[in-house]
Amino acid sequence: MALALQTFSTVKEANAALTVAGTRYLGGGTLVVRAANEGDVSVSILIRSTEPSLSAITVSGDKVRIGASVTMAAIACHPDLSSLAHAARAVGGPAIRNMATVGGNLFAPAPYGDFTVALLALDTTVSTKDGEVPIETFVAKRESNHAIVTAVGFTLPVDGGFRFLKVSRVKPTGVAVLSIAAVLEQAPDGTVSSARIALGCMADRPMRATAAEKALLGRKLTSDGIEPALAVARDGTSPITDPIASAWYRNEVLPVHLGRLLLA
Repeated sequence: MALALQTFSTVKEANAALTVAGTRYLGGGTLVVRAANEGDVSVSILIRSTEPSLSAITVSGDKVRIGASVTMAAIACHPDLSSLAHAARAVGGPAIRNMATVGGNLFAPAPYGDFTVALLALDTTVSTKDGEVPIETFVAKRESNHAIVTAVGFTLPVDGGFRFLKVSRVKPTGVAVLSIAAVLEQAPDGTVSSARIALGCMADRPMRATAAEKALLGRKLTSDGIEPALAVARDGTSPITDPIASAWYRNEVLPVHLGRLLLA
C-alpha cells in the first residue's frame, strides 16, 4: 500500500492534518514505517512537522527540555546530558539511534521503549498542545492521545543520582529482557531519602516499582540495606512473554538485576 507524506512548518498545522482519517504522525519512522512494512493498512498518510523547537535541546541550570524530534544519537552526544548517554545508547544500534526520537519512544510497546523507562524514573513531564502532563499519566493513556508530543522536560538528578541498566541476550544492542532506571537521593548518613525506580518489560509499558521505592527509604545502599526492596520488587508487575524471555523468567531475574543496579 502506498503511503503519502505531508510536511508542515508548524505543529499547529500538523495537528490539524491529523484529524483526517488514516493519518499518523511520523517522527523518526522506526515504529510507524516498520508497522506499514509489516502490513498495517490503517495508515495511508504520514504527517510530519519541521518546527525547529521539536529538534531543540535546552538546558538551563538543572532544568532540561528536549524536543520530541530529538534523536537518541543527539542525546547520547550532548555534553550536558552525559548522565543520560547510557540510556540513549541502549536504544538499538547506530542506525536506529540516528532516527529514533524521544517522542516516538514514548509510544514504543514492550520490549522496546528503553529510554521512556529512564524518563519515567526522572519524573518527566510530557508536553502537547493541551499542556503538560506527568509521564506516568501520559504513558498509561498513550493510546488515547491524538495530539503531537512537542517536548519532554525534567530536572537533572544530582551527580551519581541516576542509574540505568538494560539486560539483553545480545549485547550491546539486543532487544531488552528488561530495563531498569532509578533516581536516588541520599542523606548525609548514606540512607536513601528519595527513590524513583522504573521498569521496562515488566508490564506492557514502562511502570514504577513503587513498593521497592518505599522499601528503600531510610535504608543504606548495601546488600543488607536493599534486601527489603528486592523482596517486593515484583509487586504489581505483569511481565510480557515474547521470543526474548518468558514472564516467569523476567520475574525471576528482576530482583537480581535491580540489586546489581542499586549496588553499582
